[in-house]
Amino acid sequence: MTQRNLPAVPSLGGEQSLNRYLTKIKKFPLLKPEQEYMLAKRYQDHQDPDAAAQLVTSHLRLVAKIAMGYRGYGLPVSELISEGNIGLMQGVKKFEPDRGFRLATYAMWWIKASMQEFILRSWSLVKMGTTAAQKKLFFNLRRMKKNLDAYEDSDLHPDDVTKIATTLGVSETEVVNMNRRMMMGGDASLNVSLREEGEGQWQDILEDDNPLQDEVVAEAEEKSMRHDLLLEAMGSLNERERDILTERRLTDEPRTLEELSQVYKVSRERVRQIEVRAFEKLQRAMTRIATDRRLLPA
Repeated sequence: MTQRNLPAVPSLGGEQSLNRYLTKIKKFPLLKPEQEYMLAKRYQDHQDPDAAAQLVTSHLRLVAKIAMGYRGYGLPVSELISEGNIGLMQGVKKFEPDRGFRLATYAMWWIKASMQEFILRSWSLVKMGTTAAQKKLFFNLRRMKKNLDAYEDSDLHPDDVTKIATTLGVSETEVVNMNRRMMMGGDASLNVSLREEGEGQWQDILEDDNPLQDEVVAEAEEKSMRHDLLLEAMGSLNERERDILTERRLTDEPRTLEELSQVYKVSRERVRQIEVRAFEKLQRAMTRIATDRRLLPA
């Protein structure tokens, strides 16, 4: 999609129009799997702009939902949504429907990447020579502080600094500096007025905790994809390995080593060794298949 044939989306003129925008995008219908597939094929084969527009508008709610998760970085949600919409369009452009998973599952990563790059640019982290580890620190520090019951607006305890640095693979100095930088940036208060007249607050437009249908579909598709991946990878095991691994790890009521040792006329230790070997083979097969299908980086 070039700039001249980008799908038309509702205008988002700033924070004051955000509530109106969120109401408007809810009117776009969600697509059934077969509808999405046909539209994606039309765009892939014929570069049909109408097909692209339907794919984009049916996923605008997904972008808004993801943007709400990044509102703690003190940036306007309207700008996060705008950046996310660009990522969504890129996802639509590169989506390959024949790979067997839904657009929401694929586009989610483009949306998040676009928003994260925008946040990094806005915080001027690039000027600090940001590495992949520092980006990981930036986007995980607030969550880890919460898990450690650390105060949001204060320096970290030395023990917490050590724990975070070890978990994320960065130096303790980087953790301290990043924490102080984020403290200076501050969070946007949910009690800030939406309009100059003081009517309405941010908290008034927050969505409920129930997941969007897009999100539910994406999760179901990802679960189905993992299940298919598992079934295919099981083909790398011989019959005894498949049976033992299934009975030990893939059933609601796993059988004991003693029970299986009697079935196969071997010792309990031998059953355990077969189970461990089969599990390792299964993991390697799943990784190989996922890489071949480009579900994982090579």
